[in-house]
Amino acid sequence: MATPLPPTFVVPATQTETRRQPLEHDVLPPLFPEKITITNIWRYLDYKHVLGLGLTPLIALYGLLTTEVQTKTLIWSIIYYYATGLGITAGKFSLCLGYHRLWAHRAYSAGPAMSFVLALLGAGAVEGSIKWWSRGHRAHHRWTDTEKDPYSAHRGLFFSHVGWMLIKRPGWKIGHADVDDLNKNKLVQWQHKHYLPLVLTMGVIFPTLVAGLGWGDWRGGYFYAAILRLVFVHHATFCVNSLAHWLGEGPFDDRHSPRDHFITAFMTLGEGYHNFHHQFPQDYRNAIRFYQYDPTKWVIALCAFFGLATHLKTFPENEVRKGQLQMIEKKVLEKKTKLQWGTPIADLPVLSFEDYQHACKNDGKKWILLEGVVYDVAEFMHEHPGGEKYIKMGLGKDMTAAFNGGMYDHSNAARNLLSLMRVAIVEFGGEVEAQKKNPSVPVYGDDHHSKSE
Repeated sequence: MATPLPPTFVVPATQTETRRQPLEHDVLPPLFPEKITITNIWRYLDYKHVLGLGLTPLIALYGLLTTEVQTKTLIWSIIYYYATGLGITAGKFSLCLGYHRLWAHRAYSAGPAMSFVLALLGAGAVEGSIKWWSRGHRAHHRWTDTEKDPYSAHRGLFFSHVGWMLIKRPGWKIGHADVDDLNKNKLVQWQHKHYLPLVLTMGVIFPTLVAGLGWGDWRGGYFYAAILRLVFVHHATFCVNSLAHWLGEGPFDDRHSPRDHFITAFMTLGEGYHNFHHQFPQDYRNAIRFYQYDPTKWVIALCAFFGLATHLKTFPENEVRKGQLQMIEKKVLEKKTKLQWGTPIADLPVLSFEDYQHACKNDGKKWILLEGVVYDVAEFMHEHPGGEKYIKMGLGKDMTAAFNGGMYDHSNAARNLLSLMRVAIVEFGGEVEAQKKNPSVPVYGDDHHSKSE
């Protein structure tokens, strides 16, 4: 059973709230005290990551060129790819399911057995320990798009994808994130302490052993199930930091770079609905509609069905829809500002009904009155679809009843066209009997009529 998060977790943006400038206007300060060049970049490289992320594609390429892939090995490589991926998101699955949604965001609770398996599979993804990965990810959410974001999209697509791991970044340049809960978690601390042997075992030895002992394909197990799988797991996960902040739209909020897109979701096991995720990070779902691709969500729900996962958190639908509606309103407003709507009614001069009649009778104004607003129809009279005589009949009169069905029930298009012809509003909305006893002096009066009389 999914557990709704209380509405107090959500602070929806209002229409009057000051919003951040778009991505292209944000310039972050440099990470290093000097300009990086080909001659000094070596000082700032993190060589363990450079070697790890640089050698694995080369080893995989060598394996592809020298080792024929067996069907069983290919199937096992795909299975283990999804298993380790979900450990991060939930392995690919272990990353999504475990590191990301279980430990980084506490979007659901898992029993000891499931947590242990996810910790092992997550190590098999070779993307850092639970503690290291979750600390960086929580900082990313807290400091999104700022200089303290570990992999800010504002530093470029390459930086947010993999560049941030290739450099030795000063610790103070990364924003603080609270990981007290992870420091108290015995499983997390055990995995962090023994991370290196777990990586070698789950990342390389185990997938090689399965293929080797299972059907005698030791080389295939190493090159395909271990190394090539790692390359795919790495870059699929990295797409959450890069592609998910670049491709797509922001249907829930546009102040920051996260975006929703099916392509990213497909490449990252459902993590591509990133705009939703950044707005509602503790929701166990990334995709909230049944037709959206989010296998991590499906696996979590399946685990909950069998009692392996509990306390699945969801944000109230009411709050989710608020965010969507606010963005729809903003887009509508942006489109409206590109159209001509005539002089705002609040900026129009105010006339008495007698002023209005006087201007039409004595000053030759071709004005009609509809619902308290005066329209100048001089240039439209001969274009009127119903004929010019009907317009002439209404000059100097209140034609509200006739306009709204008394003579013809006019369309919305007619009202929109009239908005460009507004020239004034009439006090009290029209002719008022009580005002006739003390008529106001016409603004458009003859020379012998003036306010000074």
